[in-house]
Amino acid sequence: MSVITEAELRELWQNGRGQLPPYAPGTRFSAAANDFLKAHNLQVQLQTSAAMPNPQPNGPPPAVNQADWNKPSVFPVVLSGPMPVCAECGQPLHHKPEHMTQLDAGHFASKTDPRLVLRGRVDSLHALVQLTAATARRFELPELGQHLDTLAAYCREIMSAEYNLRPAAALTMLGKSEEELHQISHWPDRHLGIPHLTPGPRDHEILHWLNMLRTQAREVEISALQAFPNPGLDPAGVGPSLARALNRLSSAVYVLELYFQAGKIHWKTLEK
Repeated sequence: MSVITEAELRELWQNGRGQLPPYAPGTRFSAAANDFLKAHNLQVQLQTSAAMPNPQPNGPPPAVNQADWNKPSVFPVVLSGPMPVCAECGQPLHHKPEHMTQLDAGHFASKTDPRLVLRGRVDSLHALVQLTAATARRFELPELGQHLDTLAAYCREIMSAEYNLRPAAALTMLGKSEEELHQISHWPDRHLGIPHLTPGPRDHEILHWLNMLRTQAREVEISALQAFPNPGLDPAGVGPSLARALNRLSSAVYVLELYFQAGKIHWKTLEK
């Protein structure tokens, strides 16, 4: 069963100059691809045959796995489609006011909107993950850099989930599930044979970078809860999902700290 990515849809759509072909029944779309379809109000057409009736397009969304979000970043802004309206008054805005920015595909909102504050903090967290990855590679720790690349991709998944008001996908790293990472972060003595750690003055600089990253992820988790304070206005449970995703991201960073301290991340290049 094939999985269609956002990049494939962009290449076919070409900002409205092209068109999407009919897809075979059972074709799956990545989370980012589904976001792209929603943002452009595109309907997927399914192929029909005499032997198989056309299945109903409305159904539960496909499961999201790591392959759907763990990929290189692309420029996120898509300048196509109708001009969004004001989120407060509902009136169309032909030009974006300086004090507002795009909340979603159909609305502009004040830059002080809690969702936009959250989005900016996740963006800053993403930048810090990438900076930490670059620092890891400078210290010839490419394995650590690759794991941090995965966490950077997960930051982008969180931003996509917030923008499209959907739950965030589960985090996987080091070949371990979200729950396994959570268990390691709570009981490192059981899983790695070392106690909980608090970086000190004699520890390597990269451990302090990781610890800073961990603390920032926990701070952004609070912003996610503040951005969706009213459950009645968040029927899909997006706020708790984003907060959980950021909590698990923080746990994953701490697991990297533990792996580094336990000597399971090696000081060597991956390839000659």
